Amino acid sequence: MTQVNHGPLLRKLALVIVVMFGFAFALVPLYDVFCRITGLNGKTAAQPASAERAVIDTKRTVQVEFLAHADTQMPWQFSEETKRLSVRPGEIMQVNYRVFNPTDRTMIGQAVPSVSPGPAAAYLKKVECFCFNRQELQAGESKSMPLKFYIDPALPEDINTITLSYSLYDITQSKPAPALAQRK
Repeated sequence: MTQVNHGPLLRKLALVIVVMFGFAFALVPLYDVFCRITGLNGKTAAQPASAERAVIDTKRTVQVEFLAHADTQMPWQFSEETKRLSVRPGEIMQVNYRVFNPTDRTMIGQAVPSVSPGPAAAYLKKVECFCFNRQELQAGESKSMPLKFYIDPALPEDINTITLSYSLYDITQSKPAPALAQRK
């Protein structure tokens, strides 16, 4: 019987595993870059409170719909206080979302936004948002969480309705983000 050398095959398989792991690790940042460049998936960019804005467009209104839902693994009750709002482009508006932790333990949640239609995401500017930070709630605690935003007056005329949806996820077991750890 002849001995077959499997060394080269094993090295190739090991390389494939390392490359696959690296690709999986880089997938989330690559996806974020792709969404930012293309405006797909409705990801919005945060706008600092001092962001320059155009004047309010008094001739036009845009309907903004608000949705909220918690992930199936998140036991919190999460809802929007305002379902629909007429907004003039350039006008800063504030709405609130409500959250309640019915469990007997402290939990941490993170809200992830999505905007529809996708191209409108580039024109929805958040000045202040609960989604910028992780939300920690004690057992039985509830709170109102603000969202301040405006619609850029450059929003295309054919977009008359924007839907802003938040999904709330349980991140209690996650490690703190470096930016959050530095603030404390």
